[in-house]
Amino acid sequence: MAYLQQGGIMKGTIIDYLKEYADVSLKDEPMNDVDSLVLCQFSYLKFDAVVPPVTEEEKPVSLQQIQEHPDYEKLYGDERYEKENRALFEAMRRCARFRHMKLNYYINIIETQADFETQFSAVTFLLEDGTVYVAYRGTDETIVGWKEDFNMAFLSPVPGQELAVKYLNMVTERLQEKFYVGGHSKGGNLAVYAAMNCSPRAQDRILKIYSMDGPGFRPEVLKKCDFGKIEERTCKILPHSSLVGMLFEKDIRYQVVESRTFGLAQHNPFTWLVQDGDFVTVSDIYESRRFMDDTLNEWILSLDERSLRTFVDTLFQILSASEADNLIDFTANLKRSMTGILGAMKGMDEDTQKALRQTVKGLFEIGRMRMKQEFKARAQKRETTAL
Repeated sequence: MAYLQQGGIMKGTIIDYLKEYADVSLKDEPMNDVDSLVLCQFSYLKFDAVVPPVTEEEKPVSLQQIQEHPDYEKLYGDERYEKENRALFEAMRRCARFRHMKLNYYINIIETQADFETQFSAVTFLLEDGTVYVAYRGTDETIVGWKEDFNMAFLSPVPGQELAVKYLNMVTERLQEKFYVGGHSKGGNLAVYAAMNCSPRAQDRILKIYSMDGPGFRPEVLKKCDFGKIEERTCKILPHSSLVGMLFEKDIRYQVVESRTFGLAQHNPFTWLVQDGDFVTVSDIYESRRFMDDTLNEWILSLDERSLRTFVDTLFQILSASEADNLIDFTANLKRSMTGILGAMKGMDEDTQKALRQTVKGLFEIGRMRMKQEFKARAQKRETTAL
């Protein structure tokens, strides 16, 4: 992927970064924020049957061993970013920062039962400098994975968060090194939750916690889990048009990264811009995006648990009616998917339809109220400036 030239400055992506720093090991320059995003994205690959599972004590495997494995091609089962993930693997294999890295303790769980819906995956990277990076996979292409993201709005802990704590405690009992923990999207939320709730012995060995555009937490969760214990070691990074990463974020510090694309597509880590071994930062997220994020957060926090449950369950009942197990199948058979969705909406009982309409109406009412406040604040600012 070629560098972008903006204002005479060359900016690249994480793949360009790996190529530029191909001869710079972690011993030469220690782990940085860009390295963290590389590993978080790498955790999206499907390592089933390739990396030793967490349930067994086996020797970790190298990138070379993974490439030579009979199931190597299965790593790229997620068609959304197949081309980019292949380029990422090759760049990591050639880069001194990661070519000697080893992987172990892989776990991948997809459970669709109503009382334990979860899409959870994690992998542990053993780095050449003697440190460890525990990475949680974000939301994959499965519909149950996306539903768990929504469930975070009213449930704590969700099954994925409980599994994240269990996984971190298990890995850190087996390994004695200091470690990083991180993830992209939902994986960032899992990383922070696990760091807040892991054993004191493990918590003391955490070097840094990374949430890469990951959703935050309801205020009562941060208080209950004593976020203050890890706040100074937590690094939250967002693109400048973030939606996912701004869910439930209000007072937590974050760093904003420039992207080579626009809108929700900025959630894709391959669009984040890098220059001279670091992210290209901007002052804050877009004002229009902040307005939408604040509106959504206020709406979610205004609803009681019953209303939120009804909204999320109904939304995914409709999606499930498409008969697609994942978003790839959903979009590939869009006509059939939409037929199933329309049928499900007609088949909902009157009470559910009413509850859904009231919930959505609340969102628009809050949006209109916030828009009036925004216009009033801008008018007052213009008057003050004129004086």
